[in-house]
Amino acid sequence: MNSPSRQRVCILGSTGSIGASTLDVLGRHPDRFEVFALTAHSRTQALFEQCVQWRPRFAALPEPAPARALQQRLRDAGCGTEVLVGAQALCDLAAHPDVQAVMAAIVGAAGLAPCLAAARAGKRLLLANKEALVVGGGLFMQAVRDGGATLLPIDSEHSAIFQCLPEDRGTWPARIDHIVLTASGGPFRTREPGTLARVTPDEACAHPNWVMGRKISVDSATMMNKALEVIEARWLFDLQPEQVQVAIHPQSIVHSMVVCRDNSVLAQLGTPDMRVPIAFGLSFPERIESGASGLDFTRLAALTFEAPDHARYPGLQLAWDTLRAAPGSTTVLNAANEEAVAAFLGGGIRFDQIHDINADALAGVAVGARDASDVEALMQLDARARRHARARVRDLAP
Repeated sequence: MNSPSRQRVCILGSTGSIGASTLDVLGRHPDRFEVFALTAHSRTQALFEQCVQWRPRFAALPEPAPARALQQRLRDAGCGTEVLVGAQALCDLAAHPDVQAVMAAIVGAAGLAPCLAAARAGKRLLLANKEALVVGGGLFMQAVRDGGATLLPIDSEHSAIFQCLPEDRGTWPARIDHIVLTASGGPFRTREPGTLARVTPDEACAHPNWVMGRKISVDSATMMNKALEVIEARWLFDLQPEQVQVAIHPQSIVHSMVVCRDNSVLAQLGTPDMRVPIAFGLSFPERIESGASGLDFTRLAALTFEAPDHARYPGLQLAWDTLRAAPGSTTVLNAANEEAVAAFLGGGIRFDQIHDINADALAGVAVGARDASDVEALMQLDARARRHARARVRDLAP
């Protein structure tokens, strides 16, 4: 039975690391939240276990056969969760009238449509899917404004910036000189760039500070994750490309900084635990317990910062290049990178060839204003970029 006093939450991508962390936070506050819907891509066993534990009204999978099998297993287990199927089900759940908050934790461009549905329906939208802004850009932000949604960034860096700024967005341009997104540098921060061609998928996924999925872990190793975050920050905070800077901060304690017009600096600090921004997004403007451990400043090692090494991370510069290029260029970059990372994880290309494929797609896929005029045009551009990237992967295959 739904309680009107509790916030009903839909988690898009519940079996990933963000989804699991979200459920952990929700479980600490059963008086405030209830799980309304859970969705997954292929991890049906994990979704089954989550449904049995949390008893959501709905679950969703992309393909009919696994959905039917899950429905039968849930019935046999005495769980009344109804299993939906297909991409439209994600949009329907994100916009469901009984949902107050949507955690958007689907990785990649596939998350754009349900994010748009939640935005247009005026939900509290907890955005862990940076690709919705990388691909959708101004169209996505317009949907947020038109729908009256409350958009709360969940990436630790963007949550940090948001927490450092006043609630009145109208005052931001007059206050901000620029922002600094921090980056750990990933597992290869001190590795000789000439050896990166020999990197294995397991090495690339061994992040020193954060527990993340394999795709995002590879993006962190190349710092393409930070490039996408630069693009995301440009749209979230209505900044010019040159107002978004990046600094390597190996300890991942300072999550990002706002440099004000008077050159004072506001920073948000915390342990590297995604439950902190998740709890903030769920409870904003209040604060609730997250489960993360606190900082002991008397035992902290030195906090260090350094400039990114563009020889080690050549893909980082593509963020500013695409933001200054034709609309839709960021869509091409994201699509090519998704294909390149998948190829690397599948053993089809070397680690250092991820950047080659991304740069080649930007050079080879023609983009015009019409390609970013609406969501359908963006998805067609996304498909063109993926075809181009897959062809390049085949050319590079050993």
